[in-house]
Amino acid sequence: MSIYTPPTAPTTPFDDAAMRDTLSRFCTGVAVITAIQADGQPAGMAVQSFSSVSLDPPLVCFCPAGTSTTWPRISAAGRFAVNVLAADQEELCRQFAVTGGDKFTGVDWRSGVNGAPLLTAALATIECELADVLPGGDHLIALGRVTALTPPERLRETSPLLYFRRAYGRLTASPSTPSAPSAATSSSKSASIASARSRSEA
Repeated sequence: MSIYTPPTAPTTPFDDAAMRDTLSRFCTGVAVITAIQADGQPAGMAVQSFSSVSLDPPLVCFCPAGTSTTWPRISAAGRFAVNVLAADQEELCRQFAVTGGDKFTGVDWRSGVNGAPLLTAALATIECELADVLPGGDHLIALGRVTALTPPERLRETSPLLYFRRAYGRLTASPSTPSAPSAATSSSKSASIASARSRSEA
């Protein structure tokens, strides 16, 4: 009987470009992470890596890049808000997806329960305390404990902003979708992808 011996050094049969191209096929929503710094000034960054983690305890996560210049300011604040963007907030997303500058210029927001900026017209907002930060290669994994949510009456009933193959998109109902879809057709949606590209620091 032969015993398998793993190679002494791991090998990667693909390059970074192939990794990016393959993973870009996974469609995600888009969110803006916001916080108030010690000097009272707001900070924010666009991310597509946001995800729910746990209901008990209530945890969410997102993955800022290790090179992000905004993440250290959000981390230092110790609390933040996740603003889930709607399809009509593409330009707002672009504003928060670039490095440097005053990202809050012309942006309408209000303070949340934890003090973090809540962006007006976001689909939903999730306020959190920073629970942990874990290593994740060239990114970090930031875990947030949920402390407040958008009240049900303030949730927007509209389509989300999507990101697919480095382009923004939105959900559009298929012309053949019936008014009362069955279980087999309830997911009959297609992503209408915008041609514009963006650069994100997250």
